[in-house]
Order: sequence, then C-alpha cells, then structure tokens
Amino acid sequence: MSSGVEQASGQLPNQGEAQATASAPAAPANLMGMSPTQMRDWFASIDEKPFRATQLLKWIHQHGVDDFDQMTNLAKSLRSKLQDLAEIRPPVVVEEKLSSDGTRKWLIRVTGGSCVETVFIPEGERGTLCVSSQVGCSLDCSFCSTGKQGFNRDLTSAEIIGQLWIAAKSFDSLGSGKRRAISNVVMMGMGEPLMNFDNVVAAMQLMMDDNCYGLSKRRVTLSTAGVVPQMDRLADHVDVSLAISLHAANDELRNQLVPINRKYPIAELLRASRDYLARMPDQRRKLTVEYTLIDQVNDSLEDAAQLARLMVDIPCKINLIPFNPFPLSDYRRPSNNRIRAFQHYLMDKGYTATVRTTRGEDIDAACGQLAGAVNDLTRRSQRHRNKAESRIAATEVGN
Repeated sequence: MSSGVEQASGQLPNQGEAQATASAPAAPANLMGMSPTQMRDWFASIDEKPFRATQLLKWIHQHGVDDFDQMTNLAKSLRSKLQDLAEIRPPVVVEEKLSSDGTRKWLIRVTGGSCVETVFIPEGERGTLCVSSQVGCSLDCSFCSTGKQGFNRDLTSAEIIGQLWIAAKSFDSLGSGKRRAISNVVMMGMGEPLMNFDNVVAAMQLMMDDNCYGLSKRRVTLSTAGVVPQMDRLADHVDVSLAISLHAANDELRNQLVPINRKYPIAELLRASRDYLARMPDQRRKLTVEYTLIDQVNDSLEDAAQLARLMVDIPCKINLIPFNPFPLSDYRRPSNNRIRAFQHYLMDKGYTATVRTTRGEDIDAACGQLAGAVNDLTRRSQRHRNKAESRIAATEVGN
C-alpha cells in the first residue's frame, strides 16, 4: 500500500518522510511588498548591511527590475544569495482593458486564484491609479458592486503595491529620466483598506518613499467607510490624505447604505476624522467626503441641507458621485437636474462640491462597479444573486 493511502487511512508517515517534511526549505521571502523598515530588518537577518535594502528598493520600485541577476551594483555572491533566499513576485495580469475615454483597467490574479481589479484614470497632466486592498470586500455597502461579490481574504502588501508596479511598468514609466504617468494613488478599489491595516500601511509607505515611487503625501489618499478604531491608529503610522465614504447625513439612512454605521455611527466617524486632521503636520489639509447620489434615496435638497449642517465644523471638500448601475442592484442614477441642484445647494452654503465625472463605464471601471473574480468564502454573493432572481420572478408574475 502506498504511503499516500496509509496517511489517508490515519496511519503516520514513516520516519524518513517525517524527517523530509521537517527539513523542507522555507519559502523564499517576497521582497516586492516589504516596507523600507521591513526590508532593512530582513537584510540584517541574513547578515547583510542595511544599505542593501535601499539598493533593492530602488531596483524593484524605481527601475521595475524583478530579476536579481540584472542588479548590476550588487556583488555576484549577494545576487546568488538572494536567488536562494528571496524572490520578487508581483501578482499576475490576466486581462487589460482600455476605455474609449482613456481609462485603463487591469484584472489581476492573486495567490489562491481569485482576481482583483485596478483602474487608471487619466485627466490632463494628472493620472490617478485606483488600488484594491481586499479580494472582494469585508463590508457590504448596498450601492457597491464589490460588496455583492462577497469576501475571500485581505491582499498582501506585495499584492497591493504590485498593482502600482504593474501599472507603472505598463506605461514604461519606471527607470531613470522617464515621465511618470501615475501622479496620484487612491485606495478606493475593491475592499475596505482599514480592515487590512498593516498591509495597506506598508504599501502606502512604499508609495511615498523617495527610494521607491516618491509620491507626495497629498497625492496618496486612503478612503474608508468608517472603521473608527483603525482611523484612530492611522496617524501613528502614516501621513496621507483621508477620504470618508459618507453617502448619507443621518444614521437611519446610512445604516441602510453603509452597514458598518450600525457599529460606528456618523458622530464617531466625524470625531475620528477631526482627530486625524488635527494630527497632520499640514493644518491646511482637508477631509474628502464621498457621497454617492442615488435617485430618490439620498439626493433631495433636504438631504443636501442635512449634509451641509453635518459638515459645518470640519474643513472638507465634497465629492458627489452619481450612482453607476450594475447587476444585482435596483438603484438608479439621479437626473442631471437633481445632481446639479444638490451640488449648487452645497456650493451656495460655501462648500467646495464637485461632481465626479463617470469614467470607464464601457469597461465596468466606474466608481462602484469593480467586481473582479472572487472565490467568496462568505456565501454573500449567492445570497445577493438569489434576492435578485426573486425580484425578477416577482416582477414577471406581476406582469
């Protein structure tokens, strides 16, 4: 009988097999997602000087090199050592789509087989990359396609920064003297960033490090639905621009649209936002308030008045996002007249209120439409499909 059958029947492997298992080599360290501090600590652990971390960071993130043999300022002995102990492994591009308006979307496969989506939005001299932080989303906001896909796991720091690495390489913007295509990064893709705190922070540190991508603090934005305990920690670790996904100005409605509000209501969200701004070295920093306008749900002038009263003592700019339809949702986009009326009310009250232009809709890359391909461990996606099928069946019976 083979050893595989013996193990399946409950018997122990023989002594030789046990020794082979015990002596199996450790998996190589993936240097792609290591923060500067993590990289220095890792080099110290293999008895190398800390300055080697800076060399590796530049090769990986400034030059886009993932082959140790191409790192010509490293001794051959060190390159050989790195080949044995480490790897530089980004996630894998499955598909790339280009919109008629210049928006670009990548479908990226991560470890385990699920896929996430990353979107590049060009606007004049500015190029913004929208980066995902989870496979699916651990939250379930009612107006967001990602939440309907369920949840699989958090992305690793390598899978997060790897999205920027992939996008930058696709524009041939890594390397000395090359034009930078990506000027801004927003953590607004699939997932709730603060539910994956450590990996998101490590990735953002790489985005802003001068030995990596060198983005300014004002040009890296983290968006959260309101994970208040992690908001309270954020300023201890990183200085980035903050955006909150508000979408309603009272708790009763926000409980329906953003279920985490039942745990951390609006008052706590705004308190944490004020505290974060107060701890920023630059006191001119403003909070970005994201507000998805949904027809006949949160787009009335009374809703605008509530929002204006709510934000009166917080320096902010309000980004109005017309709802982008997707399967499994019955919500609708408001008319242009209702959108403009909402915006003008806020502007008349002294707020900076912009309407986000819908970009990449023809490739399902618009805000709220990102879905990826999620191996859902929560069964949430199946529940949403069942509800949608029941609504369709009820409509057909009614007709």
